[in-house]
Amino acid sequence: MVMTATAPTITTPDIQMSQPCCPNCGTALPLLLQAQRQISDLQSQVRLLNEKASAAVDRWADYEDELARLRSTLENNNSHQQLQQRQSTSTTASSAPPTTASPSRTSFLPSSLHSNTNTSVTNRISALLSSPPRKPLPTAPQVLGVGQDATTEDLLTALSREQYLRKEAEGRLSETSREVEDLSVSLFEQANEMVATERRERARLEERVEVLERREWEKKERLERLEGAVGRIEAGRRVLGEPVPVPVPVARGEGVEEGARRGEGRDDGAA
Repeated sequence: MVMTATAPTITTPDIQMSQPCCPNCGTALPLLLQAQRQISDLQSQVRLLNEKASAAVDRWADYEDELARLRSTLENNNSHQQLQQRQSTSTTASSAPPTTASPSRTSFLPSSLHSNTNTSVTNRISALLSSPPRKPLPTAPQVLGVGQDATTEDLLTALSREQYLRKEAEGRLSETSREVEDLSVSLFEQANEMVATERRERARLEERVEVLERREWEKKERLERLEGAVGRIEAGRRVLGEPVPVPVPVARGEGVEEGARRGEGRDDGAA
């Protein structure tokens, strides 16, 4: 009888990645897409905050222009009122009648003294007419000063309020920028950690695959050696004229050596 052994079927487990990953860094694509979405959201928030800050700066510039315009208008009004008061004062002084010397005093003087007196009076009148206008009355400037002080106080209040709002907006912008930077750093750290974990898992799986491939190669090598030994035994029996054993079916999970030993036991019993 001739004994033959069949090679056991060896199944290699197929290792498939549960998720698609980047071929360059090995990071899972869903994680990368999620990180990109978060980064785009943060960038849109930063753009919105920048737009708000620029709008606040523009509004501040408009307020400054309005304040300058109000100041120039106030100065023009003050100069116009002062000019009107000067004109009215000069008109009043020019319309006043000239003062002459009393006749009771000049009638008793000599003619020379009388002419000198008339000359001095004429000089005084001409000096009075050519003198600069008098200062305006204090009543109108006092009322104008009160209104000017009130307007200036309102403008200063608005200016201080706008400065406070601007500082508050700048503080919020800086705080938001700092939060965005912290969030970006944390996101990058999480992404790096996930990439490192994925790489470790990938290395572990590759090591497992190498171990399984090495075991499979060793089994194939042992199987080839057993097949060679069985072939030599059969050739020796043919030379000796012994019957070739009947091939023994090998059960699933049973080794080749066990099947060979079982076949030899049956041959001995038959003999």
